[in-house]
Amino acid sequence: MPYLILVTIVWAFSFSLIGQYLAGKVDSDFAVLMRVAIAAAVFIPFTRWRNLPWRLLGGFWLAGALQFGVTYLCLYRSFTVLTVPEVLLFTVLTPIYVTLLDDSLARRFNPWALVAAGVAVSGGIIIRFHKIEGDYLIGFLLLQVANATFAAGQVLCRQLLAKYPTDVPLHRFFGHFFLGALVLALPSFLLFGDLAKLPQTAMQWGVLAWMGLFATALGMYWWIKGSTLVDAGTLAIMNELHVPAGLIVNLLIWNRDANLRTLALGGTVILFSLWVNGLGRRLGRIRAG
Repeated sequence: MPYLILVTIVWAFSFSLIGQYLAGKVDSDFAVLMRVAIAAAVFIPFTRWRNLPWRLLGGFWLAGALQFGVTYLCLYRSFTVLTVPEVLLFTVLTPIYVTLLDDSLARRFNPWALVAAGVAVSGGIIIRFHKIEGDYLIGFLLLQVANATFAAGQVLCRQLLAKYPTDVPLHRFFGHFFLGALVLALPSFLLFGDLAKLPQTAMQWGVLAWMGLFATALGMYWWIKGSTLVDAGTLAIMNELHVPAGLIVNLLIWNRDANLRTLALGGTVILFSLWVNGLGRRLGRIRAG
C-alpha cells in the first residue's frame, strides 16, 4: 500500500502540471515519447536480457505497450473531442476493469472486489460529475480503451510476477516494460507528431523531465511493485484515489475552482470502498477457515 499511496501523490501533481504547462502547448505524441524515452533510459543500464523466462519478458513488453503506449496515446487524443470534465468523468471506470480483468486472468469471481470497485467509481463520479454536452461518443470510446489498457497492463504485470517468480529484482528487468511502450510511442510521434509544437520554454522541458523521471519511471515501477503487495480489490480502489488527490493539489497550488462539498463526499465514499473490500476479505477468510 505505501508504494501505491506514494505514486498517487506523485500522479496527483502530474495532472496539474500537464494541464498547466503542456496541454494544448506541446505536441501530445512528443510528450508521451519523451516520458517513455526518459523512463527507458533510467532502467536500461540495469536491464538483464538473458536467463529470465521469455514469457515474463514478453509479457512486460506487452504490458508496457498497453499500460503506457495505448493508454496515453488514446488519453491525449480524447481531449480533441471531449471537454476536460467529460474526460475526468469517463476515467472513473478504471477500477471496474482492474477487478474484472484480474478475476478473469485468475479464473475466479470475487463479488466483494467488484462491489468495492463499484463503490469507488461512485465516489469518483460524485467528485467529477458534470453535465455532458455535445458529440462525445468517440471520446468516450477512446477513454474506455485507455481505461481498459491501463488496467490490463498493471493486472498483467501483477499476474506475470506471481506466475513466474524469480530471484532477479524487478528493477533488473523493468526496462522491458518501457521498451514495449516505446514500440508504440515512437512510430506514433513519427506518423502524427507536430514539429511546430515542440517544447519552447525551460519550464516545459522541465515538466517533461519531471514527468519522465518521477511520474513515469519511478511512478510506474513503484505502482507495479505495489500492485503485487495488495489484493485486486485494493488495487482497483487505489486506481480511483487520484481523483480527490488530483483535485486537492490543483486547488491548493493553482487555486482552480472546486466544489469542496462534493470533493469531501466523494473522497469519503472512496475511503468507504476500502472498508467494503476489507470486509469482503475478512468474510472470505472466515468461510475458508
